[in-house]
Amino acid sequence: MALRLDLTPSFSRFIWNSSAVHQFWLIVLSIAVFGLAAAPLEIQRRIVNGAVRGGDFSAIFWLTGLYLAVSLGSGLTKMAVNIYRGWVGETVLRDLRASIDEKIQIDPAQPKAAEAEGVEMSLLVSEAEPVGQFVGSATSEPVLQGGLLLSILGYMVFLQPVMALLVLGVLAPQMVFVPLIQRAINRRAAARIIVLRGVSIAIVAQPAASGDPHQRRRFDEAFELNMGIYKLKFSMNFLMNFMHQMGVCGVLALGGWLVVHGRTEIGTIVAFISGLAEINGPWGDLVNWFRDMQVSRVKYGLISKAVAGGRQEACSA
Repeated sequence: MALRLDLTPSFSRFIWNSSAVHQFWLIVLSIAVFGLAAAPLEIQRRIVNGAVRGGDFSAIFWLTGLYLAVSLGSGLTKMAVNIYRGWVGETVLRDLRASIDEKIQIDPAQPKAAEAEGVEMSLLVSEAEPVGQFVGSATSEPVLQGGLLLSILGYMVFLQPVMALLVLGVLAPQMVFVPLIQRAINRRAAARIIVLRGVSIAIVAQPAASGDPHQRRRFDEAFELNMGIYKLKFSMNFLMNFMHQMGVCGVLALGGWLVVHGRTEIGTIVAFISGLAEINGPWGDLVNWFRDMQVSRVKYGLISKAVAGGRQEACSA
């Protein structure tokens, strides 16, 4: 059964009002996942070092079993988090659509009825979906991925501070170019919403019309905006992946030099390469979360204004 949601202008307050209890439990589960993030890396390091040194195979066998158990427990908990997130997001989406439908009252006798119907169609069908679904990961995603990132980086600093500095050097440039590119994506996403609302309005106003040049122009504008978003998005992904590969090369080069001079172990290099792969995932997910958060905030702001405008027109009528 759908609940009424207060479409406050503040996106953060909307998230809190619609799912505060669920956000708390999602955070608890996320902490349980990243709490063991560094354990598999340490187990890998001990297995490799034990094998290189010709250690007792029984110890290696038990470490392998422990690695499997930790990975299984972490994977099952993460699966539970993702399913719970999906349920929260879909629940809020259902309630959001019901609230929009209830609060935008359209009088067919009004001159702007077709325009209002077109906006409502866009709000209910396309604009509400990313906003509602984002609520499911609004707090748990940064807690989970940020916790994974900090856990792995902390383990690296403890294990080999010099190589850990190299890893931080790989992440630092991304903290500069990612927000810049994301702002450009946000501007295009907001413009695309306005264009697609125009498409919906035209469909409602002239359902039998075909070949409308204004509608074709809107299609062209949406195409150009989408292509701009694709170019920016995949350019950002390319730069992030390239920086990751530079980090792997740096670990192999610096780690090899340290091993040759007896200042570290082969297992440490293996742990760092695995750690870089583990960092790449959470960092990319954090970037995606930041991108979704910015886009969802823009879309929610447009939804809130549209609903407020619809209520004002209803009152004035």
